[in-house]
Amino acid sequence: MWGRRPVAVLGAVVALLAGCARPGRLDGDQPPPVRAAWVPLSLPAPPGPPGRLLLRDVAACADRWYVVGGVSGADGGTRPAAWVGDGAVWSSLPTVPVTFSGEQHVFSSVACRDDRVAVVGAKSGGVHGNPRTGTWWQGRDGALREVSAPFEQFGGPRAVSVGRMAAGPAGWLVVGSRVDGAVVWVSPDSAAFTLVEGAPGLSGDGRGRTAAYDAVGVPAGWLAVGTLLAAGGVPLAWTSPDGRSWRRAELPGGPGAAQRVAVAADGPVAVGPAGGVFAAWRSGPDGWRRAGGFGVAGPGVPSVVGLTAAGARLVAVTANGADHGLWLSVDSGHSWQAMAMPAAVAHRGDTAVAVASDGDRLLLVADDAEASRAWSVGLAGIDR
Repeated sequence: MWGRRPVAVLGAVVALLAGCARPGRLDGDQPPPVRAAWVPLSLPAPPGPPGRLLLRDVAACADRWYVVGGVSGADGGTRPAAWVGDGAVWSSLPTVPVTFSGEQHVFSSVACRDDRVAVVGAKSGGVHGNPRTGTWWQGRDGALREVSAPFEQFGGPRAVSVGRMAAGPAGWLVVGSRVDGAVVWVSPDSAAFTLVEGAPGLSGDGRGRTAAYDAVGVPAGWLAVGTLLAAGGVPLAWTSPDGRSWRRAELPGGPGAAQRVAVAADGPVAVGPAGGVFAAWRSGPDGWRRAGGFGVAGPGVPSVVGLTAAGARLVAVTANGADHGLWLSVDSGHSWQAMAMPAAVAHRGDTAVAVASDGDRLLLVADDAEASRAWSVGLAGIDR
């Protein structure tokens, strides 16, 4: 069958999950974290004035890695930045902004298909401090070019959040939320996106407002995940052949939210907080079922901020209000074990961790608010 932004939605999720999350420390019965031989990577300084790198996301396609983020200057200003490499040798991708806000974007999400890449970028500012969000696509010359679009495409009075970019056989898709619930932006080539708002099944209804957090391309079209912001939070998944018509499914074992999704060897796996732990759900011929879960440690409301698959292996990045963590599954989400981070990264508004896999290696980027770093590690032998 299967081959950040305005705080309205975030605040709603926090309120819904606070009641169900009862965090506790990992006890002595838990196995020790998996330790991997992480290798530091060196990314070249991008063209322009010197500054601190802001690494935010990573993706892998066609034997290439893509890392995106930005540069923060001494004056507090920012500009977009992206890199491409084979894991050992890296080079900066040229960026071509077309708006004043685009000149200040920090890239937050990247997706790739074959040898092409597209990204989401944003810059806080303007009226009421709302993000000025846009997308960028890659031309034949390899440069990332800002897509010219009206402000209301991603902003305006109906805007709530713009989330992650995804690529698949059907094209390109960005998930997000507006005042009536979950929305997507679709494109056949990433050169221009169309907003799909108010779609039955995807948008909110009489039961409450929805929010979409992540999506992945599948042979039949698109798979997105999120939540119904009512009844304590109901984890949701949506499928679509074209990004315009959507079918909703509720994931068992709530309350909670499905926040990230990836396609493992046995099919799609979604991960998110539910019932006080991190939960994994698997999709199969009979629909979605709860696959497994792993404990929550720390004082804050838990969230999943990253997920990547390599065969039956899954690596999830979690955040709990205190710090970030890594979790490894080698059986498509049935069982999980903590995985040691290459360096500690606190969880707060100016930090970030992201991970991706090319099937053979993991690449992790992290920003601890003082410096951004990147590491890679081979998957061979990481079997707990």
